[in-house]
Amino acid sequence: MNIVVTSKEEILKTSRKLIQQQGWSAVNIRSVAAACGVSVGSIYNYFDSKAELIGATVESVWCEIFHRPEDESIFQDTQACILWMYGRMQYGCKQYPGFFTLHSMGFMREDKLDGKKRMQQTWQHILEALCSVLKRDPQVRPSAFTESFTVEKFADVLFSLMLSALLRQDYDPSAVLEIVRRTLY
Repeated sequence: MNIVVTSKEEILKTSRKLIQQQGWSAVNIRSVAAACGVSVGSIYNYFDSKAELIGATVESVWCEIFHRPEDESIFQDTQACILWMYGRMQYGCKQYPGFFTLHSMGFMREDKLDGKKRMQQTWQHILEALCSVLKRDPQVRPSAFTESFTVEKFADVLFSLMLSALLRQDYDPSAVLEIVRRTLY
């Protein structure tokens, strides 16, 4: 007897693959179960609903796109970090066409609270990483930040520019890098 064993990570990996191959509409309990070679009940062992499966899939896509690089020096330099982030955005757009625009707009509706919450947690993690890089970057002049112009506010501006670039599918970081140079150095 051939017994198929699966895990939450395998289910999410399969869901990501379905998105890459067929788009968001391909991800539902039945299609994921079929693609994993397991029963629908096996998927329900890990996810209570389609919404929960979709939310977890979105989170796993964000994690794949923005997984920490092996080269930790990227997080010591603001410009290197921005270049890395824009490169990862471009990677994400190629791997998951329409991901950034479709899911973010879809999760703004009230019935998608789990997905929206997961997306906002991921965004918060990215914002915190930007703050950390800005605080550690030895090139930032000491007077760059003040009581009213904080690291957190500047990270929020950088992140807003990044989100705007995602929606426009514009992965050229040169304007953002120029803002960083003029503001911080």
